[in-house]
Amino acid sequence: MSSIPASADRAAIASETKARGGARFWRLKSFARDRAAVFSALFLLVVILGAAFAPLIGHYGPDEADNLARYRPIGTLGHLLGTDQQGRDMLARLLFGGRVSLLVGVAPTLIAGVIGLGLGLIAGFVGGIVDQIVMRCLDVVFAFPMVLLAIAIAGAMRPGVLTEIIAITIVLIPYFGRLARTATQGVTPMPFIEAARAAGGAPVTIMLRYVLPNVFSPVVVYATTLMGLMIVVGAGLSFLGLGVQPPTADWGAMVAEGRVVLRRAAHVTILPGCAILVVSLAFNFLGDGIRDALDPRTIRR
Repeated sequence: MSSIPASADRAAIASETKARGGARFWRLKSFARDRAAVFSALFLLVVILGAAFAPLIGHYGPDEADNLARYRPIGTLGHLLGTDQQGRDMLARLLFGGRVSLLVGVAPTLIAGVIGLGLGLIAGFVGGIVDQIVMRCLDVVFAFPMVLLAIAIAGAMRPGVLTEIIAITIVLIPYFGRLARTATQGVTPMPFIEAARAAGGAPVTIMLRYVLPNVFSPVVVYATTLMGLMIVVGAGLSFLGLGVQPPTADWGAMVAEGRVVLRRAAHVTILPGCAILVVSLAFNFLGDGIRDALDPRTIRR
């Protein structure tokens, strides 16, 4: 007789495992159908690999100047993307500058996502005075315009990559906190949460085991979309002189340096500007694809 419940349990586990595997398959298939998202993912992979292996790809260093090779146009022999006003190779500076720009766009988003997810999860699940305290603190930061607050924070600190990361992280935390709180409040009243509570589950266990997986997906989608925006914000800080300082290569700083020679050598500004635009768009398309893949209401065809 005891073997019957055991068999039933094994069948239930097998059925649940099969269902999860099917869900993963449909999500992957849904993402693969989105050509823009797939192309964006491949493009971003190429950009990341290019930035990571920049010393192996370029024949020049990012700060290697040659006064005899200034203002070389795109397609010049030995300088595929030309040179800037100091004779530095633009391809090398774009590759090395991508390291800083990607770091400034991705790292603060991930850090703020973790912090905001934790705060929103606690506020939405516990509720009451805890919810009020957490959300009112986040509202203070949320009340300021994103870019202006980032400029103010960065301006009060010493310019550098770390300053950009800290400023953008602080600005982003309220956005993730609000999203996570709203998602948590939507999951908490569901029957399976009530069943877990009735079964005597500890609040921390219920929050981490049942609520968090349902809140995680929208946060991931939102984070992917924000990475592109944060690359633009980080470039803006560098453009204003609040980020990395010359001669360190950074797409925003390159745009700022190139604007003074825009008429003589437009490619010095256009190339890093296009890099910012295309990479930020790729993150947006990737976020759209992930959103559609993780949305259970997506039509399966």
